[in-house]
Amino acid sequence: MAAVAGVTGPGGGAVPPGGVGPGGGTRAGVSPVRVLIVDDDALVRAGLSMILGGLPDVTVVGEAADGSEVPAAVAAYSPDVVLMDIRMPRVDGLTATEALRAQPQPPEVLVLTTFDADEQVLRALRAGAAGFLLKDTPPAEIVHAVRRVAAGEATLSPTVTRTLIAHVTAVAPGPTGSDLRRERALRQLTGLSERERQVAVALGQGRTNAEIAGELYMSVATVKAYVSRLLTRLDLNNRVQVALLVHDAGLV
Repeated sequence: MAAVAGVTGPGGGAVPPGGVGPGGGTRAGVSPVRVLIVDDDALVRAGLSMILGGLPDVTVVGEAADGSEVPAAVAAYSPDVVLMDIRMPRVDGLTATEALRAQPQPPEVLVLTTFDADEQVLRALRAGAAGFLLKDTPPAEIVHAVRRVAAGEATLSPTVTRTLIAHVTAVAPGPTGSDLRRERALRQLTGLSERERQVAVALGQGRTNAEIAGELYMSVATVKAYVSRLLTRLDLNNRVQVALLVHDAGLV
């Protein structure tokens, strides 16, 4: 099968749709998490491919060197998770993430950055990215993050959430802009039940499903049901966006 222009499989060869990467299984039976790596640095792509490629439950299905290559790569390889660099020469990761998350049933996106909380990261999260990874993140944490995102969990720890929230406050466009954002967020949250509101606030505090279950005396399955309901009612893509909305409303 012909390769997608500008897009390669791990190690430089083309990977056909539905193919497997090193260490991966087939799509039959228990499907591995399919990962697309997007970064303009070949060494970064090689390193990430090496970290993820040998795992039994993860398959690196392809690589791309620029955001302009993302639509073709996603169409060809049907990834579950896209590791997306922010800074790329032609189409940056922010633009690529916004376009990707606007599509029906898009893959999850983990943005890659050298900064832990800047305006670009926030823009990516507001666009629907499930979280971000620093490029110097230890390999075991990268693997954990990919698995969590594939399972529908955010990758932001409470510490990172607090950092992001502090940064949102710092970069708010003055009192008027901040007040308008707060009013919009409060309107969006209007109509939630008390329990839904409690779960939303817990997400804003960076709590995991297990932590929310313990604090609110419910099962993890019930927490997951509430999170799904919140995403539907608020018309959001993931729990990170709920956390940012709750902060915008001044509830955390």
